[in-house]
Amino acid sequence: MYIATSRTTCARALLLSIRNTIPMAASPLFSHLKPPSSSSPLPHRIHGPKPFPQVLSSSSSYSGRSPFSSLASVSSSKPHKRIKPPVAALHEIGGVKIAKDDVVRESDPTNNVPDNIFSKIGLQLHRRDNHPLGILKNAIYDYFDASYSSKFVKFDDLCPIVSVQQNFDEVLVPTDHISRSYNDTYYVNTDTVLRCHTSAHQAELLREGHSYFLVTGDVYRRDSIDSTHCPVFHQMEGVRVFAPDEWKGSGTDAASYAAMDLKKCLEGLARHLFAVEMRWVDTYFPFTNPSFELEIYFQEKWMEVLGCGVTEQEILDRNGRKDCVAWAFGLGLERLAMVLFDIPDIRPFWSTDQRFTSQFSEGKLGVKFKQFSKFPPCYKDISFWISDSITENNLCEVVRGIAGDLVEEVKLIDNFTNKKGMTSHCYRIAFRSMERSLTDEEINEMQVVEDL
Repeated sequence: MYIATSRTTCARALLLSIRNTIPMAASPLFSHLKPPSSSSPLPHRIHGPKPFPQVLSSSSSYSGRSPFSSLASVSSSKPHKRIKPPVAALHEIGGVKIAKDDVVRESDPTNNVPDNIFSKIGLQLHRRDNHPLGILKNAIYDYFDASYSSKFVKFDDLCPIVSVQQNFDEVLVPTDHISRSYNDTYYVNTDTVLRCHTSAHQAELLREGHSYFLVTGDVYRRDSIDSTHCPVFHQMEGVRVFAPDEWKGSGTDAASYAAMDLKKCLEGLARHLFAVEMRWVDTYFPFTNPSFELEIYFQEKWMEVLGCGVTEQEILDRNGRKDCVAWAFGLGLERLAMVLFDIPDIRPFWSTDQRFTSQFSEGKLGVKFKQFSKFPPCYKDISFWISDSITENNLCEVVRGIAGDLVEEVKLIDNFTNKKGMTSHCYRIAFRSMERSLTDEEINEMQVVEDL
């Protein structure tokens, strides 16, 4: 449907797929984009790697199956035909019933939510006590209950469909910020999105009078494809509000007092969860100042696991806390769980395979995950001319829509600009199943262009 073995056909199919994926009204740059004719010149590659050779030959089947900051499976009986998973028609979250038509609206040009994203809504992995994310969430709850005498009110069942105002305006995200783009965010319509962060509920909870609260939930972002990124993941938001008398006797100003308390709190949480090297990095967020990121050393590199800072005073002023100061943080549950349980890839979190789920039990934090899948990857390269309207996130969205969780990574490996200023990108797509060996034949079939 979008990739072909011929580069000319491949580029034409990819552009058609991306045009069908990204709303025209939302992305006016696509108005001039047309698929190349069969006589169009191919990207002229004078350097860089050639398509990766086939590395697999036979197939074996198995009978089972950041935040701040659908599996398109292949039938074992018909291994060369992609079968789209069924999408539930109705979800219920926190008493709110969510129908597919409430989220995926093919007739609305401003809607860019695909079926495979809707299928994740309502699964709420963070509410499963024997799932790594649920185990981690409860461990964090234990820390805050012990450290703050159970003052923190906990929310983990809030609806992920929020207004643009909640998701962006109320946390001071500028109107021209990149996170508002259709390239980064899933829009239900021009005024409604799937929340990008649990911060989308911050202002409302402040208005309700909460001074200590934790919000946990699934969040949605159009993102790259690799071992630590997924378009649906889970965050926890934490907010603490200080009244004036809490810092006046401290000998320091309100913002400094809140920043010191924040770092003390999160360093204590990190020590509560694991022993690992960590560091603070100054950063920028629209909703906090000063702002920090906490990074931990994982798989021989530094990985950001949470963002935090002193809440911008404007947010407090707008929501009935004019004389107060506050801190807030947002942490990614998957990234912390990957470290705690030694899970090297983000995809298994969604698995229902008992070889994965049976390894974890309620209350048992830090049990080391035992690999059950060591199947080799199958690599395919794709090269095409790009325009300003074609981004890596758009490409990854198309790839996910076709191959689902069979895709392990999409990586830019080469680029070339000719004398006319036209640029060609070459991406390497790594396919790997956690359940069986993939064959070159079935991946080629998955990439065949149909009905052009």
